[in-house]
Amino acid sequence: MTAHDLTADSRGMSLPELRDFLTDHLVHFVAPFWPRYAIDREHGGIFSCIEDDGTIQSTDKYMWSQARGLWTFSALHNRVERRAEWLDIAHGLFRFLREHGRDEDGCWLFLVDAEGGRLKGPESIVTDAFAVLGLVEYHRATGNDEALHIGLETYDSVMKRLARPYTYGTAPYPTPPGTRPHREPMQFSLAFWELAKATGSEQVRNTALEMSARIVRDHYRDESRAVLEYIGNDGGPVDADYGRAMVPGHGIESAYFTVLINREAGRPELADKACRAMRWCVERGWDDECGGLFLGIDIEGKEPVYWKNAEKKIWWVHAEALAGLLVAREHCREDWCLDWYHRVHEWSFARFPVPEYGEWTQRLDREGNRITDLIALPVKDPFHLPRALVVAIETLRRMTDGR
Repeated sequence: MTAHDLTADSRGMSLPELRDFLTDHLVHFVAPFWPRYAIDREHGGIFSCIEDDGTIQSTDKYMWSQARGLWTFSALHNRVERRAEWLDIAHGLFRFLREHGRDEDGCWLFLVDAEGGRLKGPESIVTDAFAVLGLVEYHRATGNDEALHIGLETYDSVMKRLARPYTYGTAPYPTPPGTRPHREPMQFSLAFWELAKATGSEQVRNTALEMSARIVRDHYRDESRAVLEYIGNDGGPVDADYGRAMVPGHGIESAYFTVLINREAGRPELADKACRAMRWCVERGWDDECGGLFLGIDIEGKEPVYWKNAEKKIWWVHAEALAGLLVAREHCREDWCLDWYHRVHEWSFARFPVPEYGEWTQRLDREGNRITDLIALPVKDPFHLPRALVVAIETLRRMTDGR
């Protein structure tokens, strides 16, 4: 592992220096962990039930980890540096997904064994969103038309299921009855937007734009300065603990997805509202006592918080905040974006990186100490952190040299 300064103060960096720091962190500290420890060179795919030191805890494979890995190694090749090693990993992930990823109805499976044998069926429709993202990015890397064909088949399958609420799985977070979750339009708006750009499909494009607009209209609540995780079927708030749930990381993700989508689509007013929602997430989600962003909060401050492990500090929340705050800064040009970026950067880089092995640890307690508690799934996969760094680097490139 190449030596990398984990203590560098982002406040003392110019934007070009920050871009170079994050690029070095991604290329020399984060990305090498996965080919070093996690690639299944016998059966294909990637091991994601893995410890911080590279120890494989289980050879079972969550399909969304395979799909997210496909996005990451394709994107590293496409957007960071054209390396044969990264593209070879993407090839292997695509083959594993193509051969083992879906059931007879075209729905993406949740869990398979090392060889691809089915262990759990389509228990989470969100897996399909990650599959679409990975397939599109792989097509960009290779020109493989089969990847886009599978992506369009997945779109058709998803739309049929979304038309029948409560008939499909949403693991690991069940949807409370009578509600509409934020997570579905959040993930599918971006996945379908990317699929539309790759295929030129006007139908897919319109679906993505409608989903993005729905997030702003229904889940962003000015009166409570909140991004609601669950709303009623009528689009209104729900008088229940789950109706008061706010997941700052999800809000930050959807906000920067919304900025990127609607800026490209020529709807800046929606991007403006998304920046405002992101500010709510970081300001209300920040732990003033211990620092860091909570996993979940109750927007009225009531206890207990509906979201499990709400007080924990999780890697993906902080990684996505780094990307999101830079996207917001590029769009709205307001100082709060960089002020919060530096605060999140300082707290995160002091606690999450694993100097001995690379990558970040994934779970901290409220005080910022490493824990082994199971939060959602027993996985460590190559997605949120590398994706956030890729998005941050691309945003800083545009801000610094117009690329």
